Amino acid sequence: MPLIAPLPLEELPPDLGAAVESGRTTRMLSSTIPVQIWAHRPNVALAWLKTIEEMHLRGLLEPRLRELVRLKIASITACRACQVARKSDAVSEKDVACLGWDDPRYSEREQAALRYAELFAGDYLAIDEEVFAHLGRFFTTAEIVELNMFAALMLAGGRMTFVQRGYDEDAEAEDAITAPAR
Repeated sequence: MPLIAPLPLEELPPDLGAAVESGRTTRMLSSTIPVQIWAHRPNVALAWLKTIEEMHLRGLLEPRLRELVRLKIASITACRACQVARKSDAVSEKDVACLGWDDPRYSEREQAALRYAELFAGDYLAIDEEVFAHLGRFFTTAEIVELNMFAALMLAGGRMTFVQRGYDEDAEAEDAITAPAR
């Protein structure tokens, strides 16, 4: 049960309600509950969604890479809603079962991004010039900036959702049971 009462969807301001509906349609949002909590500050919630939407719909990073990074960070934040959700069909359940950055199933680019995500979420003091130089072998400067911003949003969003208990435990259990095998 959420620690902050979510506003009913029908009570969201029209622009935020439209952003939530768009986010559900594009699979950017797997649950509305976090946004319903953030809706107590509707303009801030809308700005958050627009930032994520920009990367989701028009991002420089490919959907598979973003999904791997998101799931890696979710494994560190222990955000249940984030761990259960699937935003891209390009990531299989076998990929999810092994999110170690050095696994050979991942391309060098994916390995670099997963390593960065792991450090970003779990050992950010270890991120140094060497880490950025390694990223620079596989990503443009703009892509590195987007990777950094995406990791930050996923870390903050996952942690915020976890702390606020912004998820429906019954729906999560059902999603885990009925999720299609990939």
